[in-house]
Amino acid sequence: MHRPKVDLPDMTCAYRRLRCLLCSVLLLLAACVSLPSDFKEPAVSLVSITPQFTNVFAPEFDIVLHITNPNREVLDIAGLSYTIHLQGNKLIAGVANDFPVVAAYGEADINLHARADLIGGISLLGDLLNQPSDQVEFELNAEIDLGTLYPMIRVQRSGVISLQ
Repeated sequence: MHRPKVDLPDMTCAYRRLRCLLCSVLLLLAACVSLPSDFKEPAVSLVSITPQFTNVFAPEFDIVLHITNPNREVLDIAGLSYTIHLQGNKLIAGVANDFPVVAAYGEADINLHARADLIGGISLLGDLLNQPSDQVEFELNAEIDLGTLYPMIRVQRSGVISLQ
């Protein structure tokens, strides 16, 4: 009995492609398993906003945020964007990217240096002159970027600053 010879170059190529696709899927699944699934959002608190009276026309502020890391991995903060409103007026906005690494189950302070927005400062001054008060309402909004594997952390804090 004579068997006809079957040429299978197309089947061999398809088999190789299928094998490559399966290996890629397995590698992707292994990478997803290694992502931290028990990530807890770090606590962020506003420690202080200190005015620096070095320039009358462009007031500067030192801002200190305190980060508490409840995770078993270190937090390497890639960047941060923030705005601060006083009496509803946007007074400060900025970005920063040079921060200390927050140790696993550790804490760290983040120091920011910011300049006031002239238009927001004029609006705030007008509000304070029209309605004198011994306290000022503040609102801090910040987004902390921990890198591509972690979600952005959004922080919103508000309160009252006493002027006495």
